[in-house]
Amino acid sequence: MTSTTFKRLFCLAALLLGTQSIHAQSHSSQETQIMEQNQIHATIETNNAAVAAGDLEGVLATFEPNGVLVGQPGMIAKGTPALREAFSQFIAINPKISITNHDVIQADDIAIHSSTWKMTGLAPDGSTIEQSGFSVVVLRKQPDGRWLMVIDNPFADHLLRKG
Repeated sequence: MTSTTFKRLFCLAALLLGTQSIHAQSHSSQETQIMEQNQIHATIETNNAAVAAGDLEGVLATFEPNGVLVGQPGMIAKGTPALREAFSQFIAINPKISITNHDVIQADDIAIHSSTWKMTGLAPDGSTIEQSGFSVVVLRKQPDGRWLMVIDNPFADHLLRKG
């Protein structure tokens, strides 16, 4: 084998190994991204389950301490005491929330979870409350790896409803 042929084979082998390495890194990166997106969605599901169970502390555990909730368009609750008050009132209607579709967009330690949702609950007079909408939640990855909500806007489609 000539030295030129050997060099060509060596370069081809290096190229193929490099391509496999890049593919393996890409695959690993995709797996990590899917795991992160699942963790982000799990935070939302944990929040919804805590709301349904009437577990106020569980709800608050899904938020950063200075987190923000849009309780209704134009009504903002910021920080743990305000979130506690807002969710206490919401839990009183015994809400059951289901996410019908969702998407996650992530940039490093910040993520946006958007979803369509439906909610049923009971008014004080016993009548059924039904709502649905489009939610946008901003989450931040914590130093311990958990994802917590920074902003929760379950009424992100309110501008569309104004017409």
